Amino acid sequence: MTTPPLIPARTAPPTGAPGSLVPPSSTPVPGAEATLAPQAGAPRRPRRRPPLGPLAATATLAVFALAAVAPGLLAPGSPEALDLGATLQAPSAAHWFGTDELGRDLYTRVVHGTGLSLLIGLGAAAVSLTLAVLLAAASALTGRILSGAADRTIEILFAFPTLLLALLLIATLGPSPLSLVLAVGVGTAPGYARIVRGQLLSARTSGYVEAATALGHGRLRIVAAHILPNALRPLVGIFTMSIGQSIVWASSLAFLGLGVAPPSPEWGALLDAGRAYLTAAGWLVVIPGHVIAVLALATTTLGKHIQTRLETGR
Repeated sequence: MTTPPLIPARTAPPTGAPGSLVPPSSTPVPGAEATLAPQAGAPRRPRRRPPLGPLAATATLAVFALAAVAPGLLAPGSPEALDLGATLQAPSAAHWFGTDELGRDLYTRVVHGTGLSLLIGLGAAAVSLTLAVLLAAASALTGRILSGAADRTIEILFAFPTLLLALLLIATLGPSPLSLVLAVGVGTAPGYARIVRGQLLSARTSGYVEAATALGHGRLRIVAAHILPNALRPLVGIFTMSIGQSIVWASSLAFLGLGVAPPSPEWGALLDAGRAYLTAAGWLVVIPGHVIAVLALATTTLGKHIQTRLETGR
């Protein structure tokens, strides 16, 4: 007589059951492979398109640059050509922007004045940012005495409104393209100096500067290799935006009779000459004003895009 075992023999659970050591059967499920495998002709992930605003701004600035470098390609005529039989004519197919009080074609004068207007804007922006960087660097990276003097200089300049400070400089130097550049550059420098000073202070207390100090790098090397490159990088976008803003300020001064003297086709001089005919021939002021506004909008749009790309890397 056989004795039954005290512990029953363990039987293997069915394949795929819970607690089973045997993997479930690999019976293919209809349509599973088609679901996991990439299907032929499936739509691809769309590529990121560049924003339309910066593209339009770049194209607009390219047209202005062409007008500045080669105005004869866009307006073959002479900006000083007189036609006393066609004075103060409204915009038409023969004269796209109309004519002035001497019968000169306004479109030709606007195109040929682009070079001097852009030169004033670029010069004023360069003067403004150069002065801003010098004052900000003296304020944030030097000793107590020089830093205090730079801070007081920034505060004094910032206390004057931009237009008033520019008027004082032009009254001292006399109206000319050079004095216009210096007046607009110095007048707009205090605002940029505060921005640059904040960037320098932020970079001076950053982690990579502390690491360079711990490694024994000299002060001059830290400033030149770490602080300045990181703090001044956003100035590329700021410089682009300030070009259009400088042209607006220069045109405002010219509208007050303190800019480039007629018969120059500079945009501010066109505004100054056209204000006497504001009611009889408003296009003499409206059209150059819109051209200035388009340039300012293009530089601001492109400058903000550049600044965003530099800050975010996208």
